[in-house]
Amino acid sequence: MPDYPPIPVRLRLSTRIAGALVGFLLLALAAIGATLWLSWQLEGAGAAINETGSLRRHEYRLAMLLGRDVHTPGAGFDQAARRQIALIDSTLVLIARGDPQRPLGLPPTAAVRTSFDLLAQRWHRDMRPLAQQVLAAQGADRVTALRRFLAGTDAYVARIDEVVQLIERDNEVRTFWLRSSQLALMALAVGGTVVLVYMMFSLIVAPVERLHAGLRSMADTEFGVRLDVDGKDEFGQLAAGFNQMADRLQQFYGELERKVRDKTAALEEQNRELALLYDSAAFLQRRQPLEPMCEGFLERIVRYFGADAGSVRLVDSGSDKVHLVVQQGLSEAMAEAERCMPVGDCLCGEAAQRKEAVVHWLGSMPPLPTSPAVSQCAADGFVTVSVFQIFAQDQHLGVFSLHFRSERHFDAHGTALLDTLGRLLGTAIENIRLAAREREMAISEERNMVARGLHDSIAQGLNFLNLQVQMLEASLRNGQQQEAAEIVPALRAGVKESYEDVRELLQNFRSRLEEEDLNGALRKAVRKFRDQTGHEASFVAEGSGGPPFARQEQLQILFIVQEALSNIRKHARADSVLVRVRDGQDFSLSISDNGVGFDSSLASDAAGEHVGLHIMHERARHIHADLAIESRPGAGTTVSLHVPSAQRRLA
Repeated sequence: MPDYPPIPVRLRLSTRIAGALVGFLLLALAAIGATLWLSWQLEGAGAAINETGSLRRHEYRLAMLLGRDVHTPGAGFDQAARRQIALIDSTLVLIARGDPQRPLGLPPTAAVRTSFDLLAQRWHRDMRPLAQQVLAAQGADRVTALRRFLAGTDAYVARIDEVVQLIERDNEVRTFWLRSSQLALMALAVGGTVVLVYMMFSLIVAPVERLHAGLRSMADTEFGVRLDVDGKDEFGQLAAGFNQMADRLQQFYGELERKVRDKTAALEEQNRELALLYDSAAFLQRRQPLEPMCEGFLERIVRYFGADAGSVRLVDSGSDKVHLVVQQGLSEAMAEAERCMPVGDCLCGEAAQRKEAVVHWLGSMPPLPTSPAVSQCAADGFVTVSVFQIFAQDQHLGVFSLHFRSERHFDAHGTALLDTLGRLLGTAIENIRLAAREREMAISEERNMVARGLHDSIAQGLNFLNLQVQMLEASLRNGQQQEAAEIVPALRAGVKESYEDVRELLQNFRSRLEEEDLNGALRKAVRKFRDQTGHEASFVAEGSGGPPFARQEQLQILFIVQEALSNIRKHARADSVLVRVRDGQDFSLSISDNGVGFDSSLASDAAGEHVGLHIMHERARHIHADLAIESRPGAGTTVSLHVPSAQRRLA
């Protein structure tokens, strides 16, 4: 950056503009101050005219009050006359002293001031004493004194008129000067504006226009344009800087297109990489089997990197072998030979053993009789074999390879991209495995619950039938026909009950949510119970403002209700059942009956005798719900399920 010399203070643009503005400001302030001073003087003189003119009114009023007091003594006109005298005194004092706040003041001229002083002296010397004589005299002397006062009143009022005329003539002069100063101020404003406009145009607008014209020429790629440096102020330095900028732009313009092409190519490459990452991530997030997922992944990276072939292989840590999952572009012989190989027996297996990205250039490797993998890849015409790792977190899952029939090099950026893709594939593979394990665990848990249900229903019924058959055999052996005849109805009842249990279990196993409406499924279960038992059973649903349950959570709630209804049918001997749902922010479900009931405090101790209750508790824990059972002998049973709103949001 060029080092410009400092600009002298007197030549700076800011100094010249500030000096001109300050000069015009001082002139304007002087004119405005003179105008304000004259206006203040005129306002004070106007108030003085009013106050001085009021003396005439006060004088005539005093004469009227004195006349009334003389002709009607004792009527209180003497007190009014004295107040009037005091008012005239105070008015004279106010006019002589002035009042800056109103404003009020006599013009500062000798003629006005002398005339007013004489007016005040005559009041105090002549008129005021005459008025006091009228008030103090008695009888005929009062009339004589009143006549003398009235004789001097007209002369005194004429004297007041003279003072008022002097003040008015002085105001005429000051008004002329006020108008003159206002006209001068207008002329100053017009002249100052013209001068400022001219100065701004010559100091700022014209240089800016020249600079703008130069910039417009440069915008049209005319880099040969230069500005004249005709001053040493800021615009002179701007012109010099513009010329230097034009020199540098003219110098670098030749390289601009190349830089733009390089930058555009880099951006296009980054966009392609981002598109590959987004496309691969979206594809791998789909729920699909392992082989189609690996095929789609391999197809994308082979197309992106222009490879001639590729493969995805997974490592079996138990057998220490590498399994070929999918391949593209490899010969059938090579694919069959490398379908399942020990780790380290091929180029991909060696890379899997090392757990790092490896690139082999087969053209620079001499064929070795002990390396059939290299010979096979070279025989298929591949020159470059690149192998990259598949990781899920820190767990090594396998490798994927890209085969090229020409020499191919990968920079650090490309290697990092392939490593990222390998981790995406590893995460998707691990998710598939986790989903399979989760399905296995869910099936195992459901099988355990089914086994317990079978034990609680069919196994106990068959045990009862076994005991009855043994008793029947013993009775027949002993020839006790009557006792055997009594056992046969019990056997028939046991078989019927076992048949009902099997039928109910089959119906429950086949239960599916045909629709997303949980209340509809519960209502259907209650209706089946009513048709099966003939007992009164009703379903009540209140509210529907809570978050919806997932499908698996809805099935668990349905199974809990079915288990509770099965227990009522088998054990409660009830004739009325109510299933109630309260669906707000929290979800509450209750199954109540009016059966024989039991001691719920002892149910937790008899785990083997209440398998159905434990199954309901396990299903409730599976959906993070609270299950409570309230029952007393002879008072029925209520099973309550409560799911807090926090757990519903988690589900």
